[in-house]
Amino acid sequence: MYKRILLKLSGEALSGDKGFGLDEATTRKVAQQVKEAAKAGAQIAIVIGGGNFWRGRSADGIDRVKADQIGMLGTVMNCLYVSEIFRTEGMETAVYTPYAIGLYTEIFNKDKAVRDLESGKIVFFAGGTGHPFFSTDMGTALRAAETDCEIILMAKSIDGVYDSDPAVNPQAKKYDSLSYQDMLAQNLKVIDLPAAAFCMENQIPAILFALQEERSIIRVVQGETLGTLIR
Repeated sequence: MYKRILLKLSGEALSGDKGFGLDEATTRKVAQQVKEAAKAGAQIAIVIGGGNFWRGRSADGIDRVKADQIGMLGTVMNCLYVSEIFRTEGMETAVYTPYAIGLYTEIFNKDKAVRDLESGKIVFFAGGTGHPFFSTDMGTALRAAETDCEIILMAKSIDGVYDSDPAVNPQAKKYDSLSYQDMLAQNLKVIDLPAAAFCMENQIPAILFALQEERSIIRVVQGETLGTLIR
């Protein structure tokens, strides 16, 4: 079992079948798996994408900086909601952002976040990097490096990395494992390319898997081969 992980949750995957917003039943299933993993000794930090509310890069006619700022606030809404569902399931949580948001969150501090992880809290890193032009994948990679996470677990709506889009190409090949170098060379964009380059430089492996698979989070945390391992 991994000791300290950063779990990246897709906002779209948390919306369930609705495709927008948040689905409580899906979120509770995630919470129950995270609780089980934490009870077994895993220290868990979480980043959630904001695509279930807003996709800034596809917002035509809106300034990119403003669009990205709206997207970052979407990730804060997701983390506040999911952290509260976690608390109703009996877990202690903390939500950090790289900038002040009234009394809703705490400003990120590595030492405090690590102490929270060591004490058994589920730690949420919301708000991206705090800067436009960087995806939540980049924020995930950055926080994983800063808090010494062993691995990034990326729970998405797709079950791994393919050599082409499986929705378009029925013959698309799924990779069981893949190097960051090959991923970058093939321009496979299932992870943001700057984030992939950062993970490669800092030797942070990642596993990309489908959130909707039965007990997928706990299975990956326990070391079961699932999805695609990228290193």
